[in-house]
Amino acid sequence: MAKFDLNDDSLVVIIGSGAGGGTLANELAQKGIRSVVLEAGKRFKMSDIENDEWKMFGKISWLDKRYVEGPARLAKDFPNLPAWLVKGVGGATVHWAGVAMRFQEHEFKMKTTNGTVPGANVLDWPITLKEMEPYYEKAESKMGVCGTKATGMPFHGKSSHYKVVEEGAKRVGARCEQAHLAINTQPRDGRASCQVTGFCMQGCRFGAKWSTMYTEIPKAEATGNVEVRPESMVLRIEHDANGKVNGVLYADGNGNQHLQKARVVAVAGNSIESPRMLLNSASNLFPDGLANSSGQVGQNYMTHTTAGVYAEFEKPVHMHKSTAVPGIVTEYQNNDPTRGHLGGYELEIMHLGLPFLSAFMNPGKGGWGRELAQSLENYDHMAGFWICGEDMAVESNNVTLHPTEKDQYGLPVPVVYKTDHINDTRMRNHAYARSKELFEAVGAFKVNDLPPYPASHNMGTNRMSEHARDGVVNRWGQSHDIDNLFVSDGSQFTSSSTENPTLTIVALTIRQADYIADQMKKRNI
Repeated sequence: MAKFDLNDDSLVVIIGSGAGGGTLANELAQKGIRSVVLEAGKRFKMSDIENDEWKMFGKISWLDKRYVEGPARLAKDFPNLPAWLVKGVGGATVHWAGVAMRFQEHEFKMKTTNGTVPGANVLDWPITLKEMEPYYEKAESKMGVCGTKATGMPFHGKSSHYKVVEEGAKRVGARCEQAHLAINTQPRDGRASCQVTGFCMQGCRFGAKWSTMYTEIPKAEATGNVEVRPESMVLRIEHDANGKVNGVLYADGNGNQHLQKARVVAVAGNSIESPRMLLNSASNLFPDGLANSSGQVGQNYMTHTTAGVYAEFEKPVHMHKSTAVPGIVTEYQNNDPTRGHLGGYELEIMHLGLPFLSAFMNPGKGGWGRELAQSLENYDHMAGFWICGEDMAVESNNVTLHPTEKDQYGLPVPVVYKTDHINDTRMRNHAYARSKELFEAVGAFKVNDLPPYPASHNMGTNRMSEHARDGVVNRWGQSHDIDNLFVSDGSQFTSSSTENPTLTIVALTIRQADYIADQMKKRNI
Protein backbone atom coordinates (compact mmCIF):
# COMPACT_ATOMS: atom_id res chain seq x y z
CA MET A 1 0.00 0.00 0.00
CA ALA A 2 1.23 3.48 -0.85
CA LYS A 3 2.28 5.83 1.96
CA PHE A 4 2.58 9.53 1.28
CA ASP A 5 4.31 12.19 3.34
CA LEU A 6 2.25 14.80 5.16
CA ASN A 7 4.35 17.52 3.51
CA ASP A 8 3.83 16.24 -0.04
CA ASP A 9 2.00 19.17 -1.62
CA SER A 10 1.66 17.50 -5.03
CA LEU A 11 -1.26 15.31 -3.91
CA VAL A 12 -4.99 15.49 -4.43
CA VAL A 13 -6.64 15.15 -1.02
CA ILE A 14 -10.08 13.55 -1.24
CA ILE A 15 -12.37 13.83 1.76
CA GLY A 16 -14.73 10.85 1.82
CA SER A 17 -14.65 7.44 0.15
CA GLY A 18 -18.18 6.83 -1.07
CA ALA A 19 -19.74 7.10 -4.53
CA GLY A 20 -17.97 10.40 -5.18
CA GLY A 21 -14.73 10.16 -3.23
CA GLY A 22 -14.01 6.48 -3.86
CA THR A 23 -14.74 6.81 -7.57
CA LEU A 24 -12.64 9.97 -7.89
CA ALA A 25 -9.67 8.28 -6.22
CA ASN A 26 -9.76 5.38 -8.68
CA GLU A 27 -10.39 7.51 -11.76
CA LEU A 28 -7.43 9.75 -10.92
CA ALA A 29 -5.24 6.79 -9.94
CA GLN A 30 -5.80 5.14 -13.32
CA LYS A 31 -4.54 8.38 -14.89
CA GLY A 32 -1.40 8.32 -12.75
CA ILE A 33 -2.52 11.05 -10.34
CA ARG A 34 -1.72 10.42 -6.70
CA SER A 35 -4.18 11.08 -3.90
CA VAL A 36 -4.81 10.63 -0.20
CA VAL A 37 -8.35 9.63 0.81
CA LEU A 38 -9.35 10.80 4.28
CA GLU A 39 -12.28 8.75 5.60
CA ALA A 40 -13.86 9.56 8.96
CA GLY A 41 -15.02 6.01 9.57
CA LYS A 42 -13.51 2.58 9.93
CA ARG A 43 -12.39 0.22 7.23
CA PHE A 44 -14.78 -2.72 7.21
CA LYS A 45 -14.01 -6.20 5.92
CA MET A 46 -16.45 -8.40 4.03
CA SER A 47 -16.62 -10.59 7.12
CA ASP A 48 -18.00 -7.61 9.07
CA ILE A 49 -21.17 -7.65 6.96
CA GLU A 50 -24.04 -9.55 8.57
CA ASN A 51 -27.59 -10.23 7.45
CA ASP A 52 -29.02 -8.45 10.48
CA GLU A 53 -30.75 -5.09 10.10
CA TRP A 54 -30.29 -3.53 13.52
CA LYS A 55 -26.85 -4.97 14.12
CA MET A 56 -25.59 -3.52 10.83
CA PHE A 57 -27.35 -0.21 11.49
CA GLY A 58 -25.40 0.15 14.72
CA LYS A 59 -22.17 -1.06 13.14
CA ILE A 60 -21.96 1.11 10.02
CA SER A 61 -24.20 4.15 10.49
CA TRP A 62 -23.01 7.73 11.01
CA LEU A 63 -24.39 8.30 14.53
CA ASP A 64 -22.36 11.34 15.60
CA LYS A 65 -24.44 14.04 17.27
CA ARG A 66 -26.66 16.01 14.90
CA TYR A 67 -29.83 18.02 15.37
CA VAL A 68 -32.95 17.90 13.20
CA GLU A 69 -35.08 21.05 13.23
CA GLY A 70 -38.24 22.20 11.51
CA PRO A 71 -41.98 21.63 11.73
CA ALA A 72 -41.88 18.35 9.79
CA ARG A 73 -42.64 15.17 11.74
CA LEU A 74 -39.08 13.91 11.15
CA ALA A 75 -37.74 16.40 13.72
CA LYS A 76 -39.98 14.89 16.37
CA ASP A 77 -39.58 11.23 15.41
CA PHE A 78 -35.81 11.33 14.77
CA PRO A 79 -34.46 14.47 16.51
CA ASN A 80 -30.81 13.45 16.13
CA LEU A 81 -30.90 11.38 12.92
CA PRO A 82 -31.63 13.53 9.86
CA ALA A 83 -30.09 11.02 7.50
CA TRP A 84 -29.17 7.35 7.34
CA LEU A 85 -25.57 7.43 6.18
CA VAL A 86 -22.56 5.17 6.60
CA LYS A 87 -19.42 6.17 8.50
CA GLY A 88 -16.80 3.91 6.96
CA VAL A 89 -14.75 3.24 3.85
CA GLY A 90 -17.26 2.98 1.03
CA GLY A 91 -19.65 5.47 2.57
CA ALA A 92 -23.32 5.08 1.68
CA THR A 93 -22.44 2.67 -1.17
CA VAL A 94 -22.13 0.06 1.57
CA HIS A 95 -25.82 0.26 2.44
CA TRP A 96 -27.54 1.66 -0.65
CA ALA A 97 -30.19 -0.50 -2.35
CA GLY A 98 -28.40 -0.43 -5.72
CA VAL A 99 -31.02 1.48 -7.73
CA ALA A 100 -29.17 3.13 -10.64
CA MET A 101 -31.30 5.31 -12.92
CA ARG A 102 -30.46 8.24 -15.16
CA PHE A 103 -31.97 11.69 -14.74
CA GLN A 104 -34.66 12.65 -17.22
CA GLU A 105 -33.99 15.57 -19.55
CA HIS A 106 -36.37 18.01 -17.86
CA GLU A 107 -34.77 17.38 -14.47
CA PHE A 108 -31.64 19.27 -15.52
CA LYS A 109 -33.74 22.35 -16.29
CA MET A 110 -36.47 22.59 -13.69
CA LYS A 111 -36.58 26.40 -13.76
CA THR A 112 -36.88 26.51 -17.54
CA THR A 113 -39.56 23.81 -17.38
CA ASN A 114 -41.68 25.27 -14.58
CA GLY A 115 -40.60 28.89 -14.23
CA THR A 116 -40.15 30.57 -10.87
CA VAL A 117 -41.74 28.51 -8.10
CA PRO A 118 -43.01 30.59 -5.15
CA GLY A 119 -41.24 29.62 -1.93
CA ALA A 120 -38.57 27.61 -3.75
CA ASN A 121 -35.05 28.38 -4.97
CA VAL A 122 -35.27 26.45 -8.23
CA LEU A 123 -32.38 26.66 -10.69
CA ASP A 124 -31.33 24.96 -13.93
CA TRP A 125 -28.21 22.82 -13.91
CA PRO A 126 -25.38 24.25 -16.05
CA ILE A 127 -25.19 20.86 -17.84
CA THR A 128 -27.67 18.78 -19.86
CA LEU A 129 -28.69 15.17 -20.21
CA LYS A 130 -27.06 15.00 -23.65
CA GLU A 131 -23.76 16.10 -22.13
CA MET A 132 -24.09 13.52 -19.35
CA GLU A 133 -25.12 10.53 -21.48
CA PRO A 134 -21.60 9.23 -22.26
CA TYR A 135 -20.68 9.49 -18.59
CA TYR A 136 -23.85 7.69 -17.56
CA GLU A 137 -22.85 4.85 -19.87
CA LYS A 138 -19.36 4.74 -18.35
CA ALA A 139 -20.87 4.74 -14.87
CA GLU A 140 -23.29 1.93 -15.75
CA SER A 141 -20.39 -0.14 -17.06
CA LYS A 142 -18.22 0.58 -14.03
CA MET A 143 -20.97 -0.20 -11.55
CA GLY A 144 -22.46 -3.18 -13.38
CA VAL A 145 -26.02 -1.93 -13.88
CA CYS A 146 -28.34 -4.67 -15.07
CA GLY A 147 -30.74 -4.11 -17.94
CA THR A 148 -28.44 -1.63 -19.69
CA LYS A 149 -26.59 -1.61 -22.99
CA ALA A 150 -23.42 -0.80 -21.08
CA THR A 151 -23.30 -4.21 -19.39
CA GLY A 152 -25.61 -6.46 -21.36
CA MET A 153 -26.63 -8.11 -18.09
CA PRO A 154 -30.27 -9.15 -17.81
CA PHE A 155 -32.64 -7.87 -15.14
CA HIS A 156 -33.00 -9.82 -11.91
CA GLY A 157 -36.30 -11.40 -12.87
CA LYS A 158 -39.76 -10.90 -11.44
CA SER A 159 -40.15 -11.72 -7.75
CA SER A 160 -43.54 -12.41 -6.15
CA HIS A 161 -43.45 -8.89 -4.71
CA TYR A 162 -42.88 -7.45 -8.17
CA LYS A 163 -45.66 -9.55 -9.70
CA VAL A 164 -48.22 -8.35 -7.17
CA VAL A 165 -47.38 -4.71 -7.91
CA GLU A 166 -47.15 -5.33 -11.64
CA GLU A 167 -50.68 -6.73 -11.68
CA GLY A 168 -51.99 -3.82 -9.63
CA ALA A 169 -50.30 -1.37 -11.97
CA LYS A 170 -51.85 -3.12 -14.96
CA ARG A 171 -55.31 -2.84 -13.45
CA VAL A 172 -55.02 0.92 -12.88
CA GLY A 173 -53.22 1.60 -16.16
CA ALA A 174 -49.83 2.49 -14.64
CA ARG A 175 -46.41 1.61 -16.05
CA CYS A 176 -44.30 -0.77 -13.96
CA GLU A 177 -40.72 -1.75 -14.82
CA GLN A 178 -38.01 -3.98 -13.42
CA ALA A 179 -35.37 -1.94 -11.62
CA HIS A 180 -32.00 -1.05 -13.08
CA LEU A 181 -29.75 -2.18 -10.23
CA ALA A 182 -25.99 -2.02 -9.81
CA ILE A 183 -26.17 -5.61 -8.59
CA ASN A 184 -24.71 -8.37 -10.72
CA THR A 185 -27.12 -10.84 -12.28
CA GLN A 186 -24.07 -12.69 -13.62
CA PRO A 187 -20.51 -12.96 -12.29
CA ARG A 188 -18.78 -9.79 -13.48
CA ASP A 189 -15.74 -7.68 -12.71
CA GLY A 190 -14.42 -10.30 -10.30
CA ARG A 191 -17.61 -10.18 -8.26
CA ALA A 192 -20.28 -12.82 -7.71
CA SER A 193 -23.84 -12.69 -8.97
CA CYS A 194 -26.73 -11.81 -6.66
CA GLN A 195 -27.71 -14.52 -4.16
CA VAL A 196 -31.12 -12.91 -3.46
CA THR A 197 -30.80 -12.86 0.32
CA GLY A 198 -32.61 -9.52 0.46
CA PHE A 199 -30.22 -7.72 2.81
CA CYS A 200 -28.99 -5.24 0.19
CA MET A 201 -29.21 -2.28 2.57
CA GLN A 202 -27.11 -3.94 5.24
CA GLY A 203 -24.15 -4.39 2.91
CA CYS A 204 -23.73 -7.17 0.36
CA ARG A 205 -21.82 -10.11 1.85
CA PHE A 206 -21.21 -11.52 -1.61
CA GLY A 207 -19.97 -8.37 -3.33
CA ALA A 208 -22.64 -8.63 -6.03
CA LYS A 209 -23.79 -5.08 -5.32
CA TRP A 210 -21.40 -2.31 -6.41
CA SER A 211 -19.73 -0.52 -3.52
CA THR A 212 -16.54 1.52 -3.53
CA MET A 213 -15.63 -0.43 -0.39
CA TYR A 214 -14.55 -3.41 -2.50
CA THR A 215 -14.43 -2.04 -6.06
CA GLU A 216 -13.03 1.45 -6.61
CA ILE A 217 -10.95 1.70 -3.45
CA PRO A 218 -8.99 -1.58 -3.82
CA LYS A 219 -8.52 -0.93 -7.54
CA ALA A 220 -7.17 2.53 -6.78
CA GLU A 221 -4.81 1.22 -4.12
CA ALA A 222 -3.51 -1.46 -6.50
CA THR A 223 -2.08 1.26 -8.74
CA GLY A 224 0.21 2.52 -5.97
CA ASN A 225 -1.23 6.00 -6.47
CA VAL A 226 -3.66 6.10 -3.54
CA GLU A 227 -3.37 6.00 0.21
CA VAL A 228 -6.58 5.53 2.18
CA ARG A 229 -6.53 6.74 5.78
CA PRO A 230 -9.57 5.48 7.69
CA GLU A 231 -10.65 6.98 11.02
CA SER A 232 -9.42 10.38 9.82
CA MET A 233 -11.98 13.06 10.67
CA VAL A 234 -11.42 16.29 8.77
CA LEU A 235 -11.45 19.36 11.00
CA ARG A 236 -10.85 22.10 8.45
CA ILE A 237 -9.43 22.87 5.03
CA GLU A 238 -6.49 25.28 5.03
CA HIS A 239 -5.55 27.86 2.40
CA ASP A 240 -2.62 30.13 1.56
CA ALA A 241 -2.40 33.92 1.52
CA ASN A 242 -3.78 33.97 -2.03
CA GLY A 243 -6.85 31.96 -1.11
CA LYS A 244 -5.81 28.67 -2.74
CA VAL A 245 -6.45 25.58 -0.61
CA ASN A 246 -3.17 23.96 0.39
CA GLY A 247 -3.89 21.38 3.06
CA VAL A 248 -6.39 19.50 5.19
CA LEU A 249 -6.26 19.29 8.98
CA TYR A 250 -7.65 16.06 10.38
CA ALA A 251 -7.77 14.02 13.58
CA ASP A 252 -6.78 10.34 13.51
CA GLY A 253 -8.43 7.55 15.48
CA ASN A 254 -6.38 8.42 18.56
CA GLY A 255 -7.34 12.07 18.43
CA ASN A 256 -3.95 13.23 17.15
CA GLN A 257 -4.09 16.06 14.64
CA HIS A 258 -2.23 16.06 11.32
CA LEU A 259 -2.02 18.51 8.44
CA GLN A 260 -1.85 16.88 5.02
CA LYS A 261 -0.54 19.26 2.37
CA ALA A 262 -2.40 19.30 -0.95
CA ARG A 263 -2.31 20.60 -4.50
CA VAL A 264 -6.04 20.00 -4.97
CA VAL A 265 -8.79 19.24 -2.43
CA ALA A 266 -12.00 17.38 -3.31
CA VAL A 267 -14.81 17.38 -0.75
CA ALA A 268 -16.99 14.26 -0.89
CA GLY A 269 -18.33 13.83 2.63
CA ASN A 270 -22.10 13.86 1.81
CA SER A 271 -24.56 16.75 1.86
CA ILE A 272 -24.35 17.29 5.61
CA GLU A 273 -20.63 16.90 6.30
CA SER A 274 -19.41 18.61 3.11
CA PRO A 275 -21.00 22.01 3.80
CA ARG A 276 -20.12 21.60 7.46
CA MET A 277 -16.45 21.27 6.46
CA LEU A 278 -16.58 24.37 4.29
CA LEU A 279 -18.32 26.40 7.00
CA ASN A 280 -15.89 25.15 9.66
CA SER A 281 -13.01 26.34 7.46
CA ALA A 282 -13.90 30.02 7.82
CA SER A 283 -10.92 32.36 8.07
CA ASN A 284 -10.09 36.06 7.92
CA LEU A 285 -9.98 35.80 4.13
CA PHE A 286 -13.19 33.72 3.99
CA PRO A 287 -15.19 34.80 7.06
CA ASP A 288 -18.36 33.00 5.94
CA GLY A 289 -16.59 29.75 5.10
CA LEU A 290 -14.78 28.45 2.04
CA ALA A 291 -16.45 28.74 -1.38
CA ASN A 292 -19.29 30.76 0.14
CA SER A 293 -19.24 34.14 -1.59
CA SER A 294 -22.82 33.41 -2.70
CA GLY A 295 -24.00 32.51 0.79
CA GLN A 296 -25.28 29.23 -0.65
CA VAL A 297 -23.04 26.80 1.24
CA GLY A 298 -25.35 24.65 3.35
CA GLN A 299 -28.51 25.98 1.67
CA ASN A 300 -31.05 24.18 -0.56
CA TYR A 301 -30.85 20.85 1.30
CA MET A 302 -32.87 18.18 -0.52
CA THR A 303 -33.71 14.59 0.41
CA HIS A 304 -36.36 13.64 -2.18
CA THR A 305 -40.03 13.83 -1.36
CA THR A 306 -40.46 10.54 0.44
CA ALA A 307 -42.81 8.32 2.41
CA GLY A 308 -43.76 4.66 2.53
CA VAL A 309 -46.90 2.69 1.68
CA TYR A 310 -47.34 -0.92 2.80
CA ALA A 311 -50.45 -2.93 1.94
CA GLU A 312 -51.79 -6.10 3.54
CA PHE A 313 -53.30 -9.00 1.58
CA GLU A 314 -55.25 -12.17 2.35
CA LYS A 315 -52.66 -14.34 0.59
CA PRO A 316 -48.90 -14.38 1.21
CA VAL A 317 -46.58 -12.18 -0.84
CA HIS A 318 -43.17 -12.88 0.74
CA MET A 319 -41.80 -9.50 -0.30
CA HIS A 320 -38.48 -10.22 1.39
CA LYS A 321 -37.59 -12.88 -1.19
CA SER A 322 -35.97 -10.52 -3.68
CA THR A 323 -33.51 -7.68 -3.96
CA ALA A 324 -34.49 -4.73 -1.79
CA VAL A 325 -35.97 -2.96 -4.85
CA PRO A 326 -37.09 -5.39 -7.56
CA GLY A 327 -39.01 -2.84 -9.62
CA ILE A 328 -40.46 0.64 -9.94
CA VAL A 329 -43.80 2.12 -10.93
CA THR A 330 -42.62 4.87 -13.27
CA GLU A 331 -46.01 6.13 -14.47
CA TYR A 332 -45.72 9.38 -12.50
CA GLN A 333 -42.06 10.24 -13.08
CA ASN A 334 -42.75 12.95 -15.66
CA ASN A 335 -43.35 16.64 -14.99
CA ASP A 336 -47.15 16.97 -15.25
CA PRO A 337 -48.62 19.97 -13.37
CA THR A 338 -52.15 18.71 -14.03
CA ARG A 339 -51.55 16.24 -11.18
CA GLY A 340 -51.49 19.23 -8.85
CA HIS A 341 -47.74 19.32 -8.32
CA LEU A 342 -44.54 20.05 -10.24
CA GLY A 343 -41.91 17.39 -10.93
CA GLY A 344 -42.39 13.65 -10.86
CA TYR A 345 -42.15 10.76 -8.46
CA GLU A 346 -41.58 7.03 -8.61
CA LEU A 347 -43.07 4.26 -6.53
CA GLU A 348 -40.11 2.04 -5.74
CA ILE A 349 -41.18 -1.49 -4.88
CA MET A 350 -39.23 -1.92 -1.66
CA HIS A 351 -39.21 -4.50 1.05
CA LEU A 352 -38.21 -3.43 4.52
CA GLY A 353 -37.19 -6.13 6.95
CA LEU A 354 -39.46 -6.73 9.92
CA PRO A 355 -37.23 -4.78 12.37
CA PHE A 356 -37.13 -1.65 10.20
CA LEU A 357 -40.80 -1.86 9.28
CA SER A 358 -41.74 -2.00 12.96
CA ALA A 359 -39.72 1.17 13.55
CA PHE A 360 -40.97 3.12 10.53
CA MET A 361 -44.68 2.22 10.31
CA ASN A 362 -45.49 4.65 13.09
CA PRO A 363 -42.18 6.01 14.43
CA GLY A 364 -43.57 7.92 17.41
CA LYS A 365 -44.95 4.65 18.78
CA GLY A 366 -41.56 2.95 18.50
CA GLY A 367 -43.01 -0.34 17.28
CA TRP A 368 -45.79 -0.54 19.87
CA GLY A 369 -49.58 -0.67 19.73
CA ARG A 370 -52.30 -3.18 18.89
CA GLU A 371 -52.97 -1.96 15.35
CA LEU A 372 -49.28 -1.91 14.50
CA ALA A 373 -48.77 -5.37 15.99
CA GLN A 374 -51.65 -6.76 13.94
CA SER A 375 -50.14 -5.36 10.76
CA LEU A 376 -46.72 -6.78 11.59
CA GLU A 377 -48.32 -10.19 12.06
CA ASN A 378 -49.20 -9.92 8.37
CA TYR A 379 -45.60 -9.20 7.36
CA ASP A 380 -45.39 -12.09 4.90
CA HIS A 381 -48.70 -10.92 3.40
CA MET A 382 -47.43 -7.41 2.65
CA ALA A 383 -46.31 -5.51 -0.44
CA GLY A 384 -44.93 -2.01 -0.32
CA PHE A 385 -43.54 1.13 -1.90
CA TRP A 386 -41.03 3.76 -1.01
CA ILE A 387 -42.17 7.04 -2.57
CA CYS A 388 -39.26 8.87 -4.19
CA GLY A 389 -40.01 12.22 -5.81
CA GLU A 390 -38.61 15.57 -6.86
CA ASP A 391 -37.83 17.63 -3.76
CA MET A 392 -38.01 21.38 -4.30
CA ALA A 393 -34.85 23.31 -3.48
CA VAL A 394 -35.73 25.67 -0.64
CA GLU A 395 -33.04 28.00 0.66
CA SER A 396 -34.23 27.76 4.27
CA ASN A 397 -33.86 23.96 4.20
CA ASN A 398 -30.25 23.96 5.23
CA VAL A 399 -27.26 22.72 7.20
CA THR A 400 -25.83 25.18 9.72
CA LEU A 401 -23.44 25.01 12.68
CA HIS A 402 -24.73 24.88 16.24
CA PRO A 403 -23.81 28.14 18.00
CA THR A 404 -22.57 26.51 21.20
CA GLU A 405 -22.54 22.69 21.16
CA LYS A 406 -19.40 20.87 20.04
CA ASP A 407 -18.86 17.23 19.07
CA GLN A 408 -16.10 14.85 20.19
CA TYR A 409 -13.65 16.57 17.82
CA GLY A 410 -14.40 20.05 19.14
CA LEU A 411 -16.36 20.99 16.02
CA PRO A 412 -19.77 22.67 16.10
CA VAL A 413 -22.53 20.09 15.78
CA PRO A 414 -24.43 20.30 12.48
CA VAL A 415 -28.04 21.46 12.61
CA VAL A 416 -30.23 20.20 9.75
CA TYR A 417 -33.42 22.15 9.08
CA LYS A 418 -35.86 20.45 6.71
CA THR A 419 -39.53 20.92 6.03
CA ASP A 420 -41.88 20.43 3.11
CA HIS A 421 -42.44 22.91 0.35
CA ILE A 422 -46.17 22.87 -0.48
CA ASN A 423 -45.25 21.05 -3.70
CA ASP A 424 -43.69 18.22 -1.67
CA THR A 425 -46.86 17.84 0.38
CA ARG A 426 -49.09 17.78 -2.70
CA MET A 427 -46.83 15.24 -4.41
CA ARG A 428 -46.75 12.96 -1.38
CA ASN A 429 -50.53 13.06 -1.05
CA HIS A 430 -50.90 12.24 -4.75
CA ALA A 431 -48.50 9.31 -4.34
CA TYR A 432 -50.37 8.04 -1.27
CA ALA A 433 -53.62 8.08 -3.22
CA ARG A 434 -52.21 6.37 -6.32
CA SER A 435 -50.52 3.72 -4.18
CA LYS A 436 -53.76 2.96 -2.34
CA GLU A 437 -55.62 2.74 -5.64
CA LEU A 438 -53.05 0.32 -7.06
CA PHE A 439 -52.92 -1.95 -4.04
CA GLU A 440 -56.70 -2.07 -3.60
CA ALA A 441 -57.05 -2.93 -7.28
CA VAL A 442 -55.13 -6.13 -6.63
CA GLY A 443 -56.98 -7.05 -3.44
CA ALA A 444 -55.36 -5.26 -0.49
CA PHE A 445 -57.66 -5.13 2.54
CA LYS A 446 -55.57 -2.53 4.40
CA VAL A 447 -53.14 0.12 3.16
CA ASN A 448 -50.73 1.74 5.63
CA ASP A 449 -49.25 5.17 4.89
CA LEU A 450 -45.82 5.61 6.49
CA PRO A 451 -44.38 9.08 7.18
CA PRO A 452 -40.93 10.04 5.86
CA TYR A 453 -38.03 8.49 7.73
CA PRO A 454 -34.31 9.48 7.83
CA ALA A 455 -33.09 10.11 4.31
CA SER A 456 -30.44 8.11 2.53
CA HIS A 457 -30.61 10.50 -0.42
CA ASN A 458 -28.98 13.78 0.57
CA MET A 459 -28.48 16.46 -2.06
CA GLY A 460 -27.94 20.17 -2.53
CA THR A 461 -26.09 22.33 0.06
CA ASN A 462 -23.14 23.04 -2.32
CA ARG A 463 -25.04 23.32 -5.54
CA MET A 464 -23.83 23.61 -9.10
CA SER A 465 -24.70 26.85 -10.92
CA GLU A 466 -23.89 28.75 -14.09
CA HIS A 467 -23.29 31.96 -12.15
CA ALA A 468 -21.28 32.28 -8.94
CA ARG A 469 -24.05 34.31 -7.28
CA ASP A 470 -26.46 31.36 -7.42
CA GLY A 471 -24.40 28.46 -6.13
CA VAL A 472 -21.13 27.06 -4.87
CA VAL A 473 -19.53 25.14 -7.76
CA ASN A 474 -19.43 25.36 -11.55
CA ARG A 475 -20.32 22.74 -14.16
CA TRP A 476 -17.27 20.66 -13.18
CA GLY A 477 -17.96 20.69 -9.45
CA GLN A 478 -15.15 23.25 -9.12
CA SER A 479 -15.60 26.02 -6.58
CA HIS A 480 -16.55 29.34 -8.16
CA ASP A 481 -14.28 31.03 -5.61
CA ILE A 482 -11.26 28.72 -5.31
CA ASP A 483 -9.95 27.01 -8.44
CA ASN A 484 -8.29 24.05 -6.71
CA LEU A 485 -11.24 23.18 -4.49
CA PHE A 486 -13.84 20.71 -5.78
CA VAL A 487 -17.08 19.15 -4.54
CA SER A 488 -17.49 15.53 -5.61
CA ASP A 489 -20.66 14.27 -3.95
CA GLY A 490 -24.43 14.76 -4.07
CA SER A 491 -24.18 18.15 -2.40
CA GLN A 492 -23.38 19.62 -5.83
CA PHE A 493 -26.84 18.66 -7.14
CA THR A 494 -28.81 21.65 -8.41
CA SER A 495 -32.09 19.74 -8.22
CA SER A 496 -32.94 16.39 -6.69
CA SER A 497 -34.66 14.78 -9.69
CA THR A 498 -36.97 11.82 -9.18
CA GLU A 499 -34.23 9.20 -9.47
CA ASN A 500 -31.91 7.81 -6.81
CA PRO A 501 -28.71 9.90 -6.85
CA THR A 502 -25.83 7.40 -6.87
CA LEU A 503 -25.53 6.78 -10.61
CA THR A 504 -25.48 10.52 -11.26
CA ILE A 505 -22.86 11.09 -8.55
CA VAL A 506 -20.61 8.48 -10.19
CA ALA A 507 -21.19 9.87 -13.69
CA LEU A 508 -20.41 13.41 -12.53
CA THR A 509 -17.28 12.14 -10.78
CA ILE A 510 -15.94 10.34 -13.87
CA ARG A 511 -16.47 13.57 -15.81
CA GLN A 512 -14.88 15.63 -13.04
CA ALA A 513 -11.81 13.38 -12.92
CA ASP A 514 -11.19 14.02 -16.62
CA TYR A 515 -11.37 17.75 -15.98
CA ILE A 516 -9.11 17.69 -12.91
CA ALA A 517 -6.51 15.65 -14.81
CA ASP A 518 -6.64 18.07 -17.73
CA GLN A 519 -6.36 21.14 -15.52
CA MET A 520 -3.47 19.66 -13.54
CA LYS A 521 -1.64 18.80 -16.75
CA LYS A 522 -2.09 22.38 -17.96
CA ARG A 523 -0.90 23.67 -14.55
CA ASN A 524 -4.13 25.62 -14.13
CA ILE A 525 -4.57 24.05 -10.71
